[in-house]
Amino acid sequence: MAERFFATQAWLDGDWARDVLLTVGPDGCWAGVQPGASADQAQGAQRLAGPVLPGLVNAHSHAFQRAIAGLTERAGPAGSSDDFWSWRDRMYSVARRITPEQLEHIAAWLYAELLAGGYTQVCEFHYLHQPADADGGDPLAMSLALVRAAQRVGMGLTLLPTLYMRSGFGAAGLREDQRRFASSPDTLVRLVGDVQAACRGLAGVNLGLAIHSLRAAGLPAMTELAAWAGARQLPVHIHIAEQTQEVQDCLAHTGQRPIECLLDNLPVDSRWNLVHATHASPAELQAVAKRGAAIVICPSTEANLGDGVFDYTGFGAAKGRWSIGSDSHVTRNWPQELCLLEYAQRLALRRRNVAAAAGGSSAAALFEAAAAGGQAASGLRLGAIATGYRADFVVLDTRAPALLGVPLAHALDAQVFSGPQARFLQVHAAGQLRVDGAAVLDLEGVPGLQQRLADQFAGTMAVLWA
Repeated sequence: MAERFFATQAWLDGDWARDVLLTVGPDGCWAGVQPGASADQAQGAQRLAGPVLPGLVNAHSHAFQRAIAGLTERAGPAGSSDDFWSWRDRMYSVARRITPEQLEHIAAWLYAELLAGGYTQVCEFHYLHQPADADGGDPLAMSLALVRAAQRVGMGLTLLPTLYMRSGFGAAGLREDQRRFASSPDTLVRLVGDVQAACRGLAGVNLGLAIHSLRAAGLPAMTELAAWAGARQLPVHIHIAEQTQEVQDCLAHTGQRPIECLLDNLPVDSRWNLVHATHASPAELQAVAKRGAAIVICPSTEANLGDGVFDYTGFGAAKGRWSIGSDSHVTRNWPQELCLLEYAQRLALRRRNVAAAAGGSSAAALFEAAAAGGQAASGLRLGAIATGYRADFVVLDTRAPALLGVPLAHALDAQVFSGPQARFLQVHAAGQLRVDGAAVLDLEGVPGLQQRLADQFAGTMAVLWA
């Protein structure tokens, strides 16, 4: 039976619409969206208690890295450098030890946080393939731990098993502390098929593929995997041009910059999602946009790691598509990511409202772009309140401090730029209530899940950091 909602204000086609009657079909997608509905037409519909926005896709996640959020913020000894590469060594200390059960506990808590932060789908860039205990363990264990975590909280999941074959440009293989990342085109094809079989009938789970980076695999393997993904129209993700050292290494080994090398050697098209692209030249950005590929920007992680500032205005001038991701999860809500993206541009350019078109809203421009880009990242029709899209939506809390007294026309602006609080009154995924006030609900809509998830997460953290 279809479920009906009534919103006095809902975000349709890039602006607020009034008195919107929303109908969710049996498949969890929007079956009807009717602005200007009369009181008689809305009779019997559930009245939503605030303005309604579509949920967003979190286009880049490493769930296990939630276990190090806040734990890498102390400088090394005098004379040592502190950058992405030193942070990576600390991250590996968890990556090489975490078990499937621990991963499930961490990911379930994270996904509950992401839901509460307004995300309704997460793209999990997954390279912890091997179980921690020994070679020859269950090759599905780590992948299915992530699936179970997403299913527990009702989060949509695009799982991206990741090609990872070597430690760097010119290396023969992986380092010992990277052993768990080992994969090949053959093992990934098999893993995707096995996960699809194991998840048959589960709502909200789909798959794509990832290539960790140009430094992590050779061109023949990447070409083979890209062809397989292309034949099946799967989304493909790749880290690229995140750090200046990566650009220098790529130039030294290939004679080309990373994005230039990627575009010259692989069939990059609209299914491809280039994660970070922080150090891209104007010509590279124009070429990415011309191919129809999208860039995944991760402002909080890029700031946390000191990566640099993405050329947002240059990519925008090329009419490039992009999405948002929280990556290492030092923040876990999309308003803060969008705010950081805009503020980095303002600091770099020393002017305000960089994202906004003339006379327009920065928050609206950022939100619309992130919502559209999330479709490419996830491979699904998400990010819009429109017929045929999945019925994912959030309800803003007009009594929250960020929105209190704000005219409704400016509700989205305040949600993004009057923070850092970004609480939502409700979050629905596929038409089902998942977050109500401060409580993450179980799949039957009953409170109590959040405390269980918190206890399991805290217990896992205590073991990992004993």
